Amino acid sequence: RLERFGDLDVVSRLMPGALAHSAGRRAARLAGACALAGVALAGPRWGLERNVTRTRGFDMVLALDVSLSMRATDVRPDRLERMKQEVRRLRAMSPGDRIGLIVFAGRSYVLSPLTVDEGALDLFLDNLDPSIVGQPGSSLSRAIRQGTDLLSLGSSGADRALVVMSDGEAFEPEADVVAEARRAGEKGISLVTVGFGTTAGSTIPVRALDGTMTVKRDDRGQVVITHYVPGMLQAAAQAAHGTFIDAAATDKAARIRDALSTLRTEQRTSVGAETRTPRYQLFLLPAILLLLLDAFLIARTDRRRGGDPLRAPAAATVAALILAAFISGCAGSRRAAAAATAYRAKQYSEAVALYRSAIEQGDVRPQTIYDYGTASLAADSIQQATDALERVVDLPDAELRFRALFNLGLAHLRRGLAAGPDNGSDDVQAALATYKKALLLRPDELDAKWNYEIALRNKKQQSGGGGGVGGGGNGS
Repeated sequence: RLERFGDLDVVSRLMPGALAHSAGRRAARLAGACALAGVALAGPRWGLERNVTRTRGFDMVLALDVSLSMRATDVRPDRLERMKQEVRRLRAMSPGDRIGLIVFAGRSYVLSPLTVDEGALDLFLDNLDPSIVGQPGSSLSRAIRQGTDLLSLGSSGADRALVVMSDGEAFEPEADVVAEARRAGEKGISLVTVGFGTTAGSTIPVRALDGTMTVKRDDRGQVVITHYVPGMLQAAAQAAHGTFIDAAATDKAARIRDALSTLRTEQRTSVGAETRTPRYQLFLLPAILLLLLDAFLIARTDRRRGGDPLRAPAAATVAALILAAFISGCAGSRRAAAAATAYRAKQYSEAVALYRSAIEQGDVRPQTIYDYGTASLAADSIQQATDALERVVDLPDAELRFRALFNLGLAHLRRGLAAGPDNGSDDVQAALATYKKALLLRPDELDAKWNYEIALRNKKQQSGGGGGVGGGGNGS
């Protein structure tokens, strides 16, 4: 057909190289490259993967005194808060241990069974106060008995430890405490008792009915002075052949770890939530190869036909730009993987920085944004966590949406509890609304139910007992 336009050799030289080559084949290559690149940009994901972390540890139950005397301010900010600080430090030193939580005053009960869920333990610690038990007094024997029973239920091959933290001011016969401590020792449980307070003692601040702060008085109107009483804690530790750590000792968490350093551990596997594996590279790489092939064919034809020498470099430049974007995306993915490793190692600030860098390099996958928000929450960057998690709470992926709602509710709840009853009502109500949405996705999720109840109880306390349910309903 080209002969109609003149001499075939002359016409071939006058035609651009791209037309000399089969136009249909080139169109197919470019269309295929565009289609593959479009699929890659959509971020296809299939196949499930889990983050698996292997650690070693033993089983440990913490029995924490939350009686009213723990509000005494002979140590700053008060005995209860100082105890919480030591518990958090101890937990940070025990990444592989399963930890259970028992609280006690006049009676005791299990607040958390043995678990490696740090988020749950943090939330329980944030809400520890004397009202959580309700019965006045301080019964060390009941706490030791319940801790022993809880540890005896497990089938772990690791050793077991019971750590009792109290000011020692117990209103019960010492013989009862010694008997329970001896029973724990006979069951092979390592008992550590830890004291808080001073022997000089202190008054106990309480809130009056009109909301003002005053001090606790007895039935005769006399100001109550509470003292640190080490005798019963010492007797319990001695009966169980355990360890007693005096209230005057510094760095109690490190001393507890030293006392338990010889315990036998076992390997444990912590399995994270399922995520779908990114597969965009399976489509992007063929698209790049098609563009490079097109550039090569154009260059070869142009050399033969004397066509435009800039045409092939232009096509190669397009392919190079796409390849650069792909490499940048891979770098972002590598940073996200490094961030996940830092998070599992509890290096939360480093994980936040790596996730932020990955996002800045173009890794804007919902999973990465969720992980960034979760790491920010673990690093106590509440506003940063809230901003990130709010970006992924409306995604079609039900699993990711639930986890984002759960952590967003936790962020609101932590900020509301930290702000106190006078300033935290908006955040508590936001937590109620968020957890209600999460429970609509998973009505049987116990952790979400528990957090919702904590938010609801806190809201009722703020509003004098009413309006909690309505607060949750407004956000759904």
